[in-house]
Amino acid sequence: MIIPIRCFSCGKPVAHLWEEYKDRVSKGEDRKKVLDELGLDRYCCRSLFLGHVDLIDITAQFKKY
Repeated sequence: MIIPIRCFSCGKPVAHLWEEYKDRVSKGEDRKKVLDELGLDRYCCRSLFLGHVDLIDITAQFKKY
């Protein structure tokens, strides 16, 4: 739901890069180029970004009883 603060495999902090990544990709930039420029060189960090699905807006619509 929410991007992890650190990479699960190597422990590099990645959460602060998520908003910039999301904005640049939505504007049409190439994902590989954006990941390279953000400094995400390891495949574990890259897969964290490429495989993440942002569901926080969808789950926020439902409330518990």
